[in-house]
Amino acid sequence: MRKKSDHGKRLQSAQPKTMSNLDHARAYYAEELRAVANLQSEALVRAFAKVPREHFLGPGPWQVKSPGFKGYWTTKDADPKQLYHNVLVAIDPSRQLNNGHPSFLASLIDRLEVKPIDHVVHVGCGTGYYTAIMAEIVGPEGHVNAIEVDTQLAARARDNLNYFPNVEVIEGDGGETDSGPADAILVNAGATHPGAIWLDSLRPGGRLILPLTVTDGADCGGAGRVLKVTRQPQGFTASFISEVGIFSCVDGRDAELNQRLKEAFARDDWSSVQSLRRDPHEPADTCWLHAANFCLSKLAVT
Repeated sequence: MRKKSDHGKRLQSAQPKTMSNLDHARAYYAEELRAVANLQSEALVRAFAKVPREHFLGPGPWQVKSPGFKGYWTTKDADPKQLYHNVLVAIDPSRQLNNGHPSFLASLIDRLEVKPIDHVVHVGCGTGYYTAIMAEIVGPEGHVNAIEVDTQLAARARDNLNYFPNVEVIEGDGGETDSGPADAILVNAGATHPGAIWLDSLRPGGRLILPLTVTDGADCGGAGRVLKVTRQPQGFTASFISEVGIFSCVDGRDAELNQRLKEAFARDDWSSVQSLRRDPHEPADTCWLHAANFCLSKLAVT
């Protein structure tokens, strides 16, 4: 048998190590999210291919579900590859509390335009999986504040994220916690209004992603649309970017605004929103949703 040349041996040794089956599963999952959610950020796709989802969800088998299907089903085994699909994974099924739908959260993070060195605030971080995704993107010179009001979830997130030196987990109310000037804020729970502290903390060019939802008071979830707000030199641009059904932000809800938001969505003219005004003014036809401390307006920022 012919022996391999030294040149051949050098080429062989220079080849990258073979990817594990789990690495392949993550890579395929990341590419699937790119396609399903039309992701534009390469850094975001790389983060989904790198961060181990199983690290944030405990041992399997896991209870999973997909939007449009009723109830959970159990994965066939405890192989972490079962988690690398575009499905919700139960954190607390008794409360319908899940690790969010990957393509949906991926699309929100993509629209949040997270970049290296950014300071990101993640309100409602759960067990920390999507916090880790953003921590990978901002890199060691960036920073992520992860805020969670639920004591047990905050403890799990702190333990799960302790390998990221650029992440700080805070147990508390995201609508009251001052994390300092922020480049990007992701609120991962449904509210009836933007918290003043979120708007105040946005740096010039800073982005806020916020699900505005209505509830009927019968459960913990709500439905509505996701609002994106960007701080410009002349004010705040605002527009709705997708539909949403999501767990409610406990301290981000107001009963009167819930009803007024429900009426506003019923008019089906949500696409007319162009800005968020904070200046005092009387209600007018250009106001899509007028409140005491903010107004979603049909007027453009000029």
